[in-house]
Amino acid sequence: MEKTLSRIQTFMKLEASAGLVLMGVALMAMVAANSVLAPLYDGFLNTNVRMGVGAFEISKPALLWINDGLMAIFFFLVGLEIKREVLTGELSSFDKAALPVLAAIGGMIVPGVVFTALNWGTPENLRGWAIPTATDIAFALGILALLGSRVPVALKVFLLAVAIIDDLGAIVIIAVFYTSDLSTNALTLSMLGFALAVTLNRMGVQRIAPYLIVGVFMWVFVLKSGVHATLAGVLIALTIPLKENNGDKALLHRIEHGLHPWVAFLILPIFAFANAGVSLVGLTVDDFTQPLTLGIIAGLFFGKQAGVLIVTWVGVKSGLAKLPEGVTWRHIYGVACLTGVGFTMSLFIGSLAFSSDDTLNAVRLGVVTGSVLSGLLGFAVLRTAAAKPATSAVPAD
Repeated sequence: MEKTLSRIQTFMKLEASAGLVLMGVALMAMVAANSVLAPLYDGFLNTNVRMGVGAFEISKPALLWINDGLMAIFFFLVGLEIKREVLTGELSSFDKAALPVLAAIGGMIVPGVVFTALNWGTPENLRGWAIPTATDIAFALGILALLGSRVPVALKVFLLAVAIIDDLGAIVIIAVFYTSDLSTNALTLSMLGFALAVTLNRMGVQRIAPYLIVGVFMWVFVLKSGVHATLAGVLIALTIPLKENNGDKALLHRIEHGLHPWVAFLILPIFAFANAGVSLVGLTVDDFTQPLTLGIIAGLFFGKQAGVLIVTWVGVKSGLAKLPEGVTWRHIYGVACLTGVGFTMSLFIGSLAFSSDDTLNAVRLGVVTGSVLSGLLGFAVLRTAAAKPATSAVPAD
């Protein structure tokens, strides 16, 4: 138990630091997109990069290499975390998982409904319904870290579990709703790669190289199949062994430990820099009130906190779940607000939903605004909760 708690605390410290780095990088992207550096910034993102062997070639702008390639590594790490938490961690039993699962479900459904309601009269925007359903775990924990030891550890674990389930929901959403025309041949080849990785697991292979080779093979053919390439990272992660080998740490733990700093301090900052550059040139109040931007802001700020808080309250009052020890309803409301910090995942889903520059800028504006408002409110609520005895944030029976 102590070993598990120590691993969770180490994970949260890393994520919290990464969240602070992401805040700085996002600010850099905003400066680059709104200064004399804008042509260089846009030129870098649109630079075409080709890789291939013979007639087989993949040609994409740098932005898509980041979103399809580097983010596959991020989703590989997410897959490792999900597998570990489901098999041995905070999601390994009904008692542990009930509250964060309910919270995450509410936090995905309500924002999608809010977005859809505000964009019902604009059918071309409805493809973006999933943008406000996501939570950026690094950003959220980074904000939580600013409160230090005044926040109960159990609350940090709750937020971590909700964000991981949120990521799992995002994976399912991407697979189901953001898949283009399927190439059955390419998809079949990628599934053969997955079957080979499962076989390696069953054979007890504890070296990373075979899984890495199969993973690259899967990524190429998932990309070619029309399914988003990041899902290859999740699938290969599910095949990584979690059993210890002759007293050595499990391969999954070794990879997760070694990969986490690279993802937190390199891959996600690169993604944030490439995707957070919102052009503010000619910005007016109307830009915030157009259905797409307003739907994202309202979904993240109002939908997330309402969905998490209401469903959590229903779950506790019905006896399906219980609040962690030392956690009050004011704490839960603060975390519900922090789940509205969508940033990285929301920007990523936005890049899948839309392609035109004007639309993507509206998405970025909505994501950044909704995330900032959610983060500020969440911080204020939790700081108040830490400073004095909390009062119930929901009506009593």
